Amino acid sequence: MLPKKYRLKSTAAFNATYKNHNIISDDNVCIYLGREKKDASFDTRIAFIAGKKIHKRAVVRNRIKRLMRESIRLALKNNELNALHKYLSVLCIAKSGSIGASFADIDASMHRLLGGLSQHYIYFE
Repeated sequence: MLPKKYRLKSTAAFNATYKNHNIISDDNVCIYLGREKKDASFDTRIAFIAGKKIHKRAVVRNRIKRLMRESIRLALKNNELNALHKYLSVLCIAKSGSIGASFADIDASMHRLLGGLSQHYIYFE
């Protein structure tokens, strides 16, 4: 579980992050990035989403969210995702390719996408 200071919960923050349209994606995960921080004292808030379109069983959706959450937790603990800290909010959305994926697959996908932030590989849609 992520510490409370890193959790994105408010509906207004979700909608603002969606409206920003900074999207990076692969087969397993789609990541929406919020606005860039003007004040570095704010913590980056992260949310994990697995919708019903992915799978109808809540057990499967919850497992995917747990895998994504653990990947981010370990990366934050080891200070591997420094480029992530320049955004106010981040939404990690599971895609249908992540249903049968192992932790290694999800972790590699998250690191590939979020590690590319320092090289500015952001797709605008």
